Amino acid sequence: MSGTEELLVEADRLAAWLDSADPPALLDVRWRLAGPPGRADYAAGHVPGAVFVDLDTELCGPPGPAGRHPLPDPAALQAALRAAGVRAGHPVVVYDGGDGMAAARAWWTLRWAGHRQVRLLHGGFPDWVAAGLPVSTEAPSPATGDVTVRPGELPVLDTASAAALAAAGDGVLLDVRAAPRYRGETEPIDPVAGHVPGAVNLPAGEYVGPDGRFPAADALRERFAAAGVAEGAPVGAYCGSGVTAAQAVLALHLAGRPDAALYVGSWSNWVADPSRPVATGG
Repeated sequence: MSGTEELLVEADRLAAWLDSADPPALLDVRWRLAGPPGRADYAAGHVPGAVFVDLDTELCGPPGPAGRHPLPDPAALQAALRAAGVRAGHPVVVYDGGDGMAAARAWWTLRWAGHRQVRLLHGGFPDWVAAGLPVSTEAPSPATGDVTVRPGELPVLDTASAAALAAAGDGVLLDVRAAPRYRGETEPIDPVAGHVPGAVNLPAGEYVGPDGRFPAADALRERFAAAGVAEGAPVGAYCGSGVTAAQAVLALHLAGRPDAALYVGSWSNWVADPSRPVATGG
């Protein structure tokens, strides 16, 4: 999967698809880093037929040394996806509140779990509403799905492989946090400021808009190339806890790099061990 037509779906196309004889499973994953949980937003109104899935408790494992949003337990993830009606070999569409981060992490998690037919509603719920499409407050009761979680279908970096990639001369580890966090000038969430030595800063705002919409593939390739992403060379991404970086991996897929790896634990995992080196400055 490398084209936008395979990874993204626009609101009008999704509406037609949902009205077809074989609609996709639809997951509402609205979420805010600082809370409150997105379930209240879902209850206030959602795309008809959507099932709410919680990013923090259902798509990720509990926070700890592995990071604030570590990989989920495969059995727990499988149970959550089946409860949401996800079926083996059947398409899934995910959406969030518009910035695209939670939806990208949901997309990445399903792809990592071996479910290949996953698309993201481009622009999220705000684009659906802006298109004048219907909104529901009814929570559906989908038939239990039969998806089987097979972890490892997308590449994952751990601390050792992230450090090696950052230090490698032929690859690049992208730090997609805001520049002041990368430089170590501020750190609003984690206990240590700075970045993985050798990582290159490419803030998320340089490859995706605040509305969660991506530029064309050619523009994405240019932006990643300017950050040092070379054709055929290894590339990975990290952020604070692996959510924004999942959006970077989606952008890299759109740019034709389906081999891009996610450092799931990201900075929150890196600084959990005080012996790991920390770099500051530009």
